[in-house]
Amino acid sequence: MQPQPAYLLHKRPYRETSALVELITLDHGRVSAVAQGVQRAGSKSRARLQPFAPLHVTWIGTAELKRLRLMESSGSAALLAGEGLLCGLYANELLTRVLPPLLPVGEVFAFYTALFDALPNPERRASALRRLEVAVLEALDAEPIFLDADERELDPQGRYVYRAENRRFTLAPQGQGVDGRTLRLLAQGDWTQPGLAGVAKSLSRAALAPLLGTAPLRSRQLMQRLAARRRTELRPEK
Repeated sequence: MQPQPAYLLHKRPYRETSALVELITLDHGRVSAVAQGVQRAGSKSRARLQPFAPLHVTWIGTAELKRLRLMESSGSAALLAGEGLLCGLYANELLTRVLPPLLPVGEVFAFYTALFDALPNPERRASALRRLEVAVLEALDAEPIFLDADERELDPQGRYVYRAENRRFTLAPQGQGVDGRTLRLLAQGDWTQPGLAGVAKSLSRAALAPLLGTAPLRSRQLMQRLAARRRTELRPEK
């Protein structure tokens, strides 16, 4: 096979000197593989196989679990820290959890790659994550359908709640939900307008929830702890 552009999503030790890895690749989506010898001291592959570092890889095997053969670096790892790093870990965990193995997701790969330019900049993080999340939802045929339960267009004056079980919206109780005008703006495809940021985040989270299942995202828990610590540090002393 031709070498595939790839990134490491997750790695854990396997036997004495190997590792089980999850990769996102350009043409084959998520690939699970054994990376033999990468845990050995002095292994060149060990230094290459790092999160957020572009790779070229090949593998062999007909089962779902492949065996890596070639693993070469194709550039430097993105330098992420603080909240930017946590957002990168969230993206890795999301793709590992929801993408079926070997499903081609070229657009997801493109938006994932674009993250590394955006995450160091706090003003660009949210929009870059939304683009990735929407690409994932579309690849899995799970994106919200901006209609009500009776297949009617949303009323701009109405207020709605999202129902993940049928991917549509129902009228919300008085004073709750999101107004139809905002949802119709999201339906036009731009989830990254600054005024829509909060609604876009809530909606993408609701749409992803059935794919993620009940186990919490570790990266999201870390983000919540960081936010709580910052609130404590900013709280004025009495």
